[in-house]
Amino acid sequence: MTCKDCDKSIGYQQHKESMDSLGVELCARHTKLIKKVILDNNTPLEAIQLFYALKEVGANPMLEWWDGKKSVDIAISRVKLNIEIDKDYNMITHEQAINDLEEAMHSFKNGFTTIRIPHLAVKYYLEDTVQNILGIIAGLKANIKAI
Repeated sequence: MTCKDCDKSIGYQQHKESMDSLGVELCARHTKLIKKVILDNNTPLEAIQLFYALKEVGANPMLEWWDGKKSVDIAISRVKLNIEIDKDYNMITHEQAINDLEEAMHSFKNGFTTIRIPHLAVKYYLEDTVQNILGIIAGLKANIKAI
């Protein structure tokens, strides 16, 4: 068992603690750091799990990236992709829907694509979600103009 962040070998107890609290194999140091990120930014656990799954497949994600207006759950800067995990998508109000649309418009005006993923997609279909995001990344790469 090794830490998904630093590849340090971890024991059974640390493995169990990090899996029970975060759903990801992390050493004590990285478990503490991620818990601080969660507390500071109200980051969903599914964002943490998706971040490490994307990291594992080489997508180079960034966790809680500041886009100039707000913190984004996950960003893939090479293709200007912002990923937000929706925790309460089934209880959305019309005000929240228009706010989400305005945020997407501002991101798009700045050259970023924002996708919102329901937390249940990550919770129950992590591998499929990662493969779909990799497909989106490939599509965005194909449409980026070389400078």
